[in-house]
Amino acid sequence: MADPAIEPVRPEPASMEDVDAVTSAVSTASRLLVAISARSLASVGERVTLPQFRLLVVLATHEETKLVTLAEDLAVNPSTAMRMVERLVAAGLVSRRTNPASRREVLLRPTESGRRLVEEVTARRREEIAAIVAAMPADHRAGLVDALRAFTDAGDEPAVGGPVRDAVPLGWD
Repeated sequence: MADPAIEPVRPEPASMEDVDAVTSAVSTASRLLVAISARSLASVGERVTLPQFRLLVVLATHEETKLVTLAEDLAVNPSTAMRMVERLVAAGLVSRRTNPASRREVLLRPTESGRRLVEEVTARRREEIAAIVAAMPADHRAGLVDALRAFTDAGDEPAVGGPVRDAVPLGWD
């Protein structure tokens, strides 16, 4: 039984100065991460655009996906998704087939080349992030992990490598 004379410790409400300082730091880090993502995609930039890469990442997280589901996941119209799919099919990065259970539906999946492209870009991004993390003082790394987990938890972002939920992946996993 708790001692009624001992009050529980309650966290201090965040001051606006704290929020502003953290917001500035996260914005700067975000700019760095976007630059890293852009550089990792640059090597395949002539083959796919960022929206097409996002589409490949979404497909790579599923076995097979219906066009309508893909459009919803990407928050685009089905006609927009279909145009993107057409370009990726022509590039040999996506395959499609008629759903045997419903002949009106098209099922999509990345080809082996499409999967390799996603893996290549993701590996390049991880290598660059790892180099930056390795350059950090070791005693700051654990704090960064805790802070970033708290930040992504507060933003309801699924962990990389964790179960896929209803999030719209940007291809930056």
